[in-house]
Amino acid sequence: MAGDIEAVRRLVARERGLAVVTALRADGSMQASVVNAGVVAHPLTGDQVVGFVAIGGTLKLRLLRRRPRATVVFRVGGGWASVEGSASLLGPDDTVDGFDAADLPRLLREVYLSTGATHDDWPTFDRVMAEERRCVVLVRPERIYGSGISLPIALAPLRPATGPPTHSGGGS
Repeated sequence: MAGDIEAVRRLVARERGLAVVTALRADGSMQASVVNAGVVAHPLTGDQVVGFVAIGGTLKLRLLRRRPRATVVFRVGGGWASVEGSASLLGPDDTVDGFDAADLPRLLREVYLSTGATHDDWPTFDRVMAEERRCVVLVRPERIYGSGISLPIALAPLRPATGPPTHSGGGS
């Protein structure tokens, strides 16, 4: 699966990590939201996982705490990739044995940067992440599938980004 996650990483690089994440509601229906996500190393295992940052207190986080599985779907042009797997949450409201809470600001930055985003004021970034009780969600790839995520993506030249991403402050 390492090759598949690398194809996902290349796809993310082409579109700044814009993705849809789904989580399961108690009634069996899916809750979907748009996030910026990327491929990062899990801070405890070193395995390559899909990561995104969510604002504390959101429905998405409540659902993932109850049923820690997610699907993240990326789309670029005619290609897309879906990553399904178990979800781990690391944040001020989601402590995990072996993860030092003092490392959360670094992990939030790492996940943010994995989407292709940039930031010019890290102290403000860190302050806002703490104020909003932002949580890192890491999805361990158990199944990766899509269209155009193997050789076509590996061989297609990456086009440069058309400008810096903007943060709307939405409810991810």
